[in-house]
Amino acid sequence: MATQDVRANQKELFGHPVGLYILFFTEMWERFSYYGMRAILVLYLVSATTGGNAGLGWTGGEAIALYGWYTMLVYVASIPGGIIADKLLGQKKTVLVGGIVLVVGHGILAVEEMWAFYSGLALIIAGVGMLKPNISTMVGGLYKEGDIRRDKGFTIFYIGINLGAFLSSLIVGYVGEEIGWHWGFGLAGIAMALGLLVYLWGQKYLVNVGNLLSKAERSEGASLGNMFSKLLKSPLQLGITAVLMAGSVYYLIFESLPYGLLYIFLTLVTALMLMVYKDLTTQIMKDRYVVMILSFLLVVVFWGAFEQAGGLMNIYALDKTDRSIPFDLPLIGSEVPATWFQSLNAMFIIIFGVVIANFWAKRKLKNKEASSIFKMATGVIIMGLGFIFMAMAAKSYTPYDEKAAMYWLVLAYLLHTIGELCSSPVALSFITKLAPVKYASLMMGVYFAATGLGNKVAGVIGEFSQGEPMVVNLNATGSQMTQNLQINDSVVDKQQDFRLAGNVYEENGELKLTTLEGNEPILDFIQFKDSERSNEVVETLQEENVTAEDPYHVLIDFKQGDEKKGWSGNFIVEEIQTDMEYKTFWGITIFTAIFGLLVILLLKPLKRLTHGVEDNESELPQQENFELGDTQS
Repeated sequence: MATQDVRANQKELFGHPVGLYILFFTEMWERFSYYGMRAILVLYLVSATTGGNAGLGWTGGEAIALYGWYTMLVYVASIPGGIIADKLLGQKKTVLVGGIVLVVGHGILAVEEMWAFYSGLALIIAGVGMLKPNISTMVGGLYKEGDIRRDKGFTIFYIGINLGAFLSSLIVGYVGEEIGWHWGFGLAGIAMALGLLVYLWGQKYLVNVGNLLSKAERSEGASLGNMFSKLLKSPLQLGITAVLMAGSVYYLIFESLPYGLLYIFLTLVTALMLMVYKDLTTQIMKDRYVVMILSFLLVVVFWGAFEQAGGLMNIYALDKTDRSIPFDLPLIGSEVPATWFQSLNAMFIIIFGVVIANFWAKRKLKNKEASSIFKMATGVIIMGLGFIFMAMAAKSYTPYDEKAAMYWLVLAYLLHTIGELCSSPVALSFITKLAPVKYASLMMGVYFAATGLGNKVAGVIGEFSQGEPMVVNLNATGSQMTQNLQINDSVVDKQQDFRLAGNVYEENGELKLTTLEGNEPILDFIQFKDSERSNEVVETLQEENVTAEDPYHVLIDFKQGDEKKGWSGNFIVEEIQTDMEYKTFWGITIFTAIFGLLVILLLKPLKRLTHGVEDNESELPQQENFELGDTQS
């Protein structure tokens, strides 16, 4: 996207174009709406379908899986969003359309219907894809090439981003948790509408930025059509693509439609990457291209771990963290809302952003290692170490007895943010340095795809940590439910969903299940859909020596039934799930540490492959740009 010249007499405020502040407030409200909705999405999904603030009653695994798909598509949508701006509308109009779509999407989410839920998410994905990558590019377009104010302008812009993200987790999070999830979604829509109004009002200050490029400029760069046509004449690349595509289509037809489509998309990206490598004319370009591929892998690994924040860690804050405080807060009371932990990342960025940037700048001035790839690898390691605190939280949690302390989450978010500030600010910049000029826009798109894939990996990891729940059916009359299972009469009469907590243990090779209070036997009223899975539970309980005197605890999430089918639910042994989460947290730590250290061990040969791409950079310390969880700008 070409940077456009700005009139020399454009109006300024505090030494910067007034257009900067228009974009500042537009993006602040957009990030307020996005991160506000992100803070409550998973919690809404896992909340019970009955009660004062009903959710959808999904399992943690189901909620995290949807979250993974959603956050992946938000990033991937930046690719068509950039194409629309470059080829059809220009950045300014694309941002406007994206803002309108976002207002509609958030507004629909406020409707308590499933069609509205999925439609709203789809519109938000499309809206963010059009607005997010283009509004950041417009900030650069406000300044002429070589304008020394550009970096400071981006810093001001990113303050707005983090301010919006910080406030949204507190305000939208509170409204969603304490008043109603759909009120929270609606508030996010109102915030986006404010941002849109600011943008519309400020158009007179954006006259010379973000306009559609000339036909000649639009024709520059790589043509996807030409690249795919050349693929047909390249036997090796075509063969690799054909094998990957055959596997993807097989998976699409016989296994999973969503994953099949994802694998087809990744196959097409791989084909393009292969053709780019073949087209490069010098060994220097090829070597740098190889290093860039490794950078993409670092991006995937980083976000695959970091994005547990909105999924697994969000659920952990809700269900397994002791959020009580020794004093009352206005409106809140003595318990901190789970969504407020989402604000820690933005707060730590504001506090430590300049500190981390100056640390690396001073290190470079002392001629110590401060290359981009070293920063990225170090950031991955530091971020991964944050999961040690989550493992400690899992270790200290005992179902229905003792919850984990809040400080574990705070410490985890602190290390995650420090890792982000080391890795995220330089990732996109480093990739643009390595990318061949002809394919710069295409590599920008691949970067978005890598970021989105990392978000999807985060969803897969989080889903794995929840285990595969066992499905059970409830075979009990209304009187048996109220008397033996201690279920409220109104729940039975209204056929409402409910959650049943109980004790579970093994005795003489058999599974025993009793109510949490009163120890009334309830196994007679429950039928496992898969008997092999119940046998696996028995074996696990035997290995752990779980007895009636020291039982494990089970949670059964019964879905709304009807007269013919009755109730069915997911049977989750909480100690087994907690152990899986504990192992998952340690697994993330170990993998990120090994991967980051391996990159550092290979640093010298990797730097040789870059052929000095960063050697001639100024050694003067400069403020690095950073943003909460969004480095695509």
